[in-house]
Formats: sequence, structure tokens, C-alpha cells
Amino acid sequence: MKNIVLIGFMGCGKTVVGRRLAARLGLKHVDTDREIEKVTGKTVAQLFAKDGPIRFRSEETLLLKKMDGKRGLVISTGGGMVLNQENVELLKTDGILVHLYADAQVIYNRVKGKRERPLLNRGDLKKRIETLLEERAGVYDVAELTIDTGKYTLDEIVEQIIQYLRERKYIQ
Repeated sequence: MKNIVLIGFMGCGKTVVGRRLAARLGLKHVDTDREIEKVTGKTVAQLFAKDGPIRFRSEETLLLKKMDGKRGLVISTGGGMVLNQENVELLKTDGILVHLYADAQVIYNRVKGKRERPLLNRGDLKKRIETLLEERAGVYDVAELTIDTGKYTLDEIVEQIIQYLRERKYIQ
């Protein structure tokens, strides 16, 4: 079975949906940010602060190359993973890309009390979210399926993904 790869902006639910989806399907869940933290011994925030975004993005690509050929995973990616076309190609090789999104207000409500997101720790949070969403317009269009996580419950989102996978004969 191909991997199920969750892509989308930060705060759209990739990790929580990924965990639940993996549990429902009996698959292993991989969160790319957590894997990078294990390998580097630094949090994502520390990597961005000490080594910069270029280093972090290179760690994402290295991780995907190490995962090349592995199948049957549910992968929750970092919000910027698909900014690099090489990453998109690596993910598509063994994966079905699912875009989880939400509007700026929903994202703001989800992340406003959290400070571990380095790209959001500058200036007015709501404006920063809106700016980044505008800058990334279209980058998530590489996905086969898109779901607005602001409109559905966790279980409804997982069920939509499973239904899509069944309809496309990716799973039984």
C-alpha cells in the first residue's frame, strides 16, 4: 500500500489526523517534524533559531530520502515540506497526498496559545498567518484530495480520507 501523506499549512491538523488515521488503518504514523527533532537533537524552533530555515528544509529532504521506498505509512509533514519540488516528487513516489486546510481564523484560534512555531513568532500573529497563506497559495494543489478541517470533526475528516482511499482502490 502507498503511503498516505498529509500536507498543508501549520495548524490544519496534520498530526492529529495522521495519528487517528494510522490507528484506524493499523498503519505506522510518522510525523516528519518529530523525526527531524530525533535525528538532530533539536526542536524545530531551535533548528530555525540556531541553524536557519535552509538547514531545516535540508533536513526535511534528507529525511524523505531516507524514507524512500518505505510504504504503508501515514506521514504528517511540516507545513513547508511541499515548498521544495524535490520533496513533492519524493512524497509522490510512494504516496497519496492529502491536503488538509483551514481558513486563517481557524488556524489563528488553533495556534494562538502556542509558541513553538518559529515562522509565526514574528509580529501580529493573525497577519502573519494571512501573509504566509497568501505566499503559499497554490503550493498544496499537488494533493489528490483536499479537506477543510475547520468544517468537520476529527472522525469525519478521517472517514472522508478512508472513503476516498476505498473509492480509488488504494485500500479495501
